[in-house]
Amino acid sequence: MTIRIGDVAPDFTAETTEGKIHFHEWIGDQWAILFSHPKDFTPVCTTELGYMARLKPEFDKRNTKIVGLSVDPVSDHQAWVKDIEETQGHAVNYPMIGDADLTVAKLYDMIHPNASGGQRSAADNATVRSVFIVGPDKKVKAMFVYPMSSGRNFDEVLRLLDSIQLNARHTVATPVNWKPGEDVIIPTSVSDEDAKKKYPQGFKTLKPYLRIVSQPK
Repeated sequence: MTIRIGDVAPDFTAETTEGKIHFHEWIGDQWAILFSHPKDFTPVCTTELGYMARLKPEFDKRNTKIVGLSVDPVSDHQAWVKDIEETQGHAVNYPMIGDADLTVAKLYDMIHPNASGGQRSAADNATVRSVFIVGPDKKVKAMFVYPMSSGRNFDEVLRLLDSIQLNARHTVATPVNWKPGEDVIIPTSVSDEDAKKKYPQGFKTLKPYLRIVSQPK
């Protein structure tokens, strides 16, 4: 199946390093980041998993759970996390899904639908390199895919999450290269009259369709 922004994130049941989870139930009323990897004991992914462990307190502040996935069994994950802690200096502090039969990878359109499980190389699983941001309503808010050779920028995932959550709370948009605390954009769906009520402190109109205002608290 093809997944698009705004779709309900496919639900699934899977074994993880922290026990079995039912994805929608596991999310509960929080946000979630699902990020996947092509194989255990691979170099780029090792650095990514360690960095996400380091960032976890930041996601916690944003009421967001994180869960990793690799198309290997949980038993392999449990051996891999020792290497991650040793080389990256951060112990994995979130669940990692075992997806040796590619069920979740196929459910999220991360790999060719005719791919099979079993003995596979990282190259065979190359497309399993995705990130999904899922809201409390269980809908996909953002997603992106990286190639095998490029480590993902999880600081950008955090920035994107901030932008999406800000929009959910205040119905504002964020401009190019926005960072938390910087000015935001009033969407065109909000009339000038409504904007004046919502932002009595005032806003700057650069064009009728481009109005800038301080980030709401």
